[in-house]
Amino acid sequence: MHDIEPFIRWRDYYVASEDERSPFYGREYSEFQFTQKIYNYFIHPQWDAFGSATLYMKILYVEYDEKFAVIELIGEWNDCLQNDVMFLKRDMADHLSQYDISKYILVSDNVLNIHGADDCYYEEWFEDVMENNGWICLINTLEHVRQEMEDTRLQQYVNFGGEFNDLEWRVLKPKAFFRTVDRLISTGVKQLYY
Repeated sequence: MHDIEPFIRWRDYYVASEDERSPFYGREYSEFQFTQKIYNYFIHPQWDAFGSATLYMKILYVEYDEKFAVIELIGEWNDCLQNDVMFLKRDMADHLSQYDISKYILVSDNVLNIHGADDCYYEEWFEDVMENNGWICLINTLEHVRQEMEDTRLQQYVNFGGEFNDLEWRVLKPKAFFRTVDRLISTGVKQLYY
């Protein structure tokens, strides 16, 4: 796991630790000291902790004018024991919503498991973004992660699966990636707002 580094090709466009509006502004990173773990496995020091013991993130890009953020995740998403969505909502989304961010792309290639619980924080987050014509979308979820999310009925609040899987997002620039996801949502490919 220590070899899995957050996506770095967009650093010419955005760096969260250099953005005064980012929750990670001013954070310094080591390239050589591995201190963060998911269970007994060290992870790359470029990942950001946000309150969860098993899930880490990297804000890859924020566009304040177009009101979107792209966040890459790694680890185990555990709402059952850790209530990870609460930390994600309170420590990241609530912070960014102060700056009118209402569209969230969560890159989930490296989310290895999800353990669902209730959907209260998903519903709250969904209602917050809907007030500003926003949405939440998980990209490239693993099949067993997608199934657990469906079993927990998260499709009422979050877009995932179907056309949102297998997106070759790493070859795109950030705004092109956003426009691809936004177009899929706006055309209703997998829009599950009930």
